[in-house]
Amino acid sequence: MPSTDLLLTFNAGSSTVKIGIFAIEDAKVRRIGKGVIDFRAAPLAFSLTEGPKTFDMPLKAALTDDLHSVVDETFALLADHFDIAAVRAAGHRVVHGGDRFTEAISLDDAAIDAIDALIPLAPLHQPQALRFIRALRHLRPHLAQTASFDTAFHATQADLVRRFAIPRTLHEEGVKRYGFHGLSYKFIAGEVSRRLSTKPRIVAAHLGSGASLCALEKGVSRDCSMGFSTLDGIPMATRPGWLDPGVILHLLQQKKLSADQVEDMLYHRAGLLGVSGINADTRDLLEDGRPEAREALDLFTLRIAGEIGRMSVTLGRLDAIVFTAGIGEHQPQIRAAVLQRLAWLGATVDDKANAANGFTITTPASRITAHVIPTDEEQIIAQEALALVRSG
Repeated sequence: MPSTDLLLTFNAGSSTVKIGIFAIEDAKVRRIGKGVIDFRAAPLAFSLTEGPKTFDMPLKAALTDDLHSVVDETFALLADHFDIAAVRAAGHRVVHGGDRFTEAISLDDAAIDAIDALIPLAPLHQPQALRFIRALRHLRPHLAQTASFDTAFHATQADLVRRFAIPRTLHEEGVKRYGFHGLSYKFIAGEVSRRLSTKPRIVAAHLGSGASLCALEKGVSRDCSMGFSTLDGIPMATRPGWLDPGVILHLLQQKKLSADQVEDMLYHRAGLLGVSGINADTRDLLEDGRPEAREALDLFTLRIAGEIGRMSVTLGRLDAIVFTAGIGEHQPQIRAAVLQRLAWLGATVDDKANAANGFTITTPASRITAHVIPTDEEQIIAQEALALVRSG
């Protein structure tokens, strides 16, 4: 077991939580392990990776609303591999910070209550983070906790970009574009600065089961495909992306669906799953020969390319595209299809480099370059948590 101080991160999604274990080394953090709990599994299991080894361990704890038993047992399993007594802080990913939280914060009662008050803006994701925050607070009340917000990175966007064409009073009440996946984009911005200093205007594409794009100017967010909620922008695994609000009115008024039924459709039965009627996973759709699968993928890549074009207007020009997250990092066919739709911008794919998931996947003759950069949200959470703990 390491003798150094440790820091944990909790990245809670709607159905899983990713746990990062980091060693604190001077002013830096170094990942030494990672774990995942899938709440859809029965019984629950904790998968822990430490170096080259992965351990799949069943959880005996019952899944309760407060998560006390689950968190307690998870810490006990972690203690078999790491010096849990050396944990100095826990950092959490919180999806929505509203206009109040534009940087990472230390958590106290007032901050937790303020995050709780933002649940209506992110009803599926916000409660999950709060469950872990409160469970840790109950089980380890003296452990320092911090929150890193997905929306904070996008607070640099101009008010004009964030506005909807709705009555001003609604905008002033908080009905505006916020943007998400900010922790991923903050990591990518750092990598872009380190590796692509001559490419100041970039569109980053975070493509996973949840997907969005972000326009970056010298590492600063200027636009994002997601807006008020995580439903907006490009199609996702089970979410529709951009949708005419008249469709919602039609479902409510003409089809007589309840608000809960519409919400379920928008979050769980739309997107690639809805279009294909087959599967939400692009890997399976790529292997499926049916036309419905192809149509879902074509719509996905068409909308991505379209958003890149729109964001080029926000930026004034486009120097490069960065693909990241599960699909963006590992699926050459998707990247190629997007870039082929951007041939009008001068994008030409290097087929060999793209197939190998290389760093640069466009040819030297391409007028814009495209790159593949793995993202690491937990690294950003850990760095922000360490900075807050060190600052007192």
